[in-house]
Amino acid sequence: MNDARLRGGSQPREERQDGMTAGSDARAQKSHGHTETGVYAALDLGTNNCRLLIAKPDGDSFHVIDSFSRIIRLGEGISTTGRISDAAIARAMGALRICRDKIKFRNATRLRLIATEACRAAANADQFRARVADELGITLEVIGRETEATLAVLGCSPLLEANARGAILFDIGGGSTEVVRITRNADDPQGRPTIDGWASLPLGVVTLAERFGGKDVTTESYAAMVKAVAADVAPFAQAHGGDLAGMHLLGTSGTVTTVAGVYLDLARYDRRRIDGIWMEDADVTRAIAKLLGMSYQQRADNACIGVERADLVLAGCAILDAIRQSFPLPRLRVADRGLREGMLIEMMRDDRAGRVS
Repeated sequence: MNDARLRGGSQPREERQDGMTAGSDARAQKSHGHTETGVYAALDLGTNNCRLLIAKPDGDSFHVIDSFSRIIRLGEGISTTGRISDAAIARAMGALRICRDKIKFRNATRLRLIATEACRAAANADQFRARVADELGITLEVIGRETEATLAVLGCSPLLEANARGAILFDIGGGSTEVVRITRNADDPQGRPTIDGWASLPLGVVTLAERFGGKDVTTESYAAMVKAVAADVAPFAQAHGGDLAGMHLLGTSGTVTTVAGVYLDLARYDRRRIDGIWMEDADVTRAIAKLLGMSYQQRADNACIGVERADLVLAGCAILDAIRQSFPLPRLRVADRGLREGMLIEMMRDDRAGRVS
């Protein structure tokens, strides 16, 4: 595993979300041995979101001491122009500046800072990453699709049901969707499941919404989205969709957590009520039908969706429906966790810091 680096500099202090200001320097260390402070940071710069978790080992898990999440739409327009736009770069730089200062303030010395589909696909991704390194001191590691799928499994596998034989795990992103079949491995002392197969679909909520429209979604356009995704899922489903006895769906993404929030009719999003919740197949169907019945403005006004997701959530639902059709399992477990948790677990295991499982 490559260690990403964050350099100090003379950049201005950034106001934190909780009112504090950042000021402490952080130094990245190699992945061998222990860390100087015992503080770890995992950053996921995705096609739609910029997310950060900062944590310390805590027994067989970890304790989160700071976090950040912002929708930046880094991949907006890439499907048509092939480039990250100036507006998207500006949004990303603002979010990454906050992440940098949080890392410094918490004195995190063990870092992994990754970028995914937008930085894999854009023609100007190298220039963007060079600017991030030059202006913010952040070196982004562009990971491959297999690594992305593996980290999602690592982050979400604690939610594999204790008595389940395995799961179809999926992560609906902004520019791609990872689908993985995992099976419980009784011989692994750390409880890690076996990955039987994985696929990275070239469609995410941003790319699908740009292709079919996201604000005003009709029954016909929604069906067209589901059909397009199903065509991409089909080869993986044919290879890995047999013998689903004793398995369940395990989904991570803003789409899945939003569907769960709508299902619970939450007045505002509450991770404690969402992460790990079980939904029956009929529950998912009703929640998606409710979303399809909303206007764009109603979606924007919903506290579990908001204006930033209002034009993307139905594209995500179409991806979810295509996966459900391809893998007709009776239950879905919702995960409000994923790549960042996977990175933290992997780093802590590598450093033998705590007994993370």
